[in-house]
Amino acid sequence: DLVFLHDAKGEQSTNGERPIANAQFFARLGQRIISILNTFTTAGKLYEVDMRLRPSGSAGLLVSNIEAFRQYQQEKAWLWEHQALVRARPVCGSESLSERFVAIRHEILCQPRNAAEVATEVRKMREKMWETHKAEGKFDLKKSPGGITDIEFMVQYLVLAHAHEKPALAEWTDNIRILESLAKNAVIAVETAERLADIYRCFRDEIHRLTLKGEPAAVAVDRFAEERAFVQQCWQQLIER
Repeated sequence: DLVFLHDAKGEQSTNGERPIANAQFFARLGQRIISILNTFTTAGKLYEVDMRLRPSGSAGLLVSNIEAFRQYQQEKAWLWEHQALVRARPVCGSESLSERFVAIRHEILCQPRNAAEVATEVRKMREKMWETHKAEGKFDLKKSPGGITDIEFMVQYLVLAHAHEKPALAEWTDNIRILESLAKNAVIAVETAERLADIYRCFRDEIHRLTLKGEPAAVAVDRFAEERAFVQQCWQQLIER
């Protein structure tokens, strides 16, 4: 999942032999990067690139100005887009632009929110996913109830609900360190955070093992029953209380 940002100002143009407007230049550059990432190799496609997290999704510009991105996140973004920000991080490009993005991310995540309303919206989104991705007779390690997505949604909910009071929750972008931060800031019990982190690692390891074998990320429905039950118990306590 990628979002392309630039910090060019106004209606500027490139200064080469055949100048083009910045908007056109950045769009072409973004398309070129996607083309490179989508390269087919003997082992298949290099990366599956998804650009739908950009402002306004598929209807939006491929590359957004950083200030337009900030305004969108403040005024128009849905809650699920703020959930995505919990995991968002710069991966390459201008250091100064990366720092600006990090500041915007922190600003948005630390906005005051009604915890009950956030829980309701997160629950509704997750229930739709459960209905859409049913794994009959199997436990989908990522998508089934009690799987990785449940852990991710709980982590995202806790950050969005509490970061305005505990800004340190917005520091990290990976689930393991966010769980550690949630425990450190007394949002959830240390034992709960450690257990969820262990289960997350366990499920991830199994997904990687299956992927290397070319198999789907699903196992027998009775496998990991104890771990799955614990995740569902936490979900009921945190999201459905």
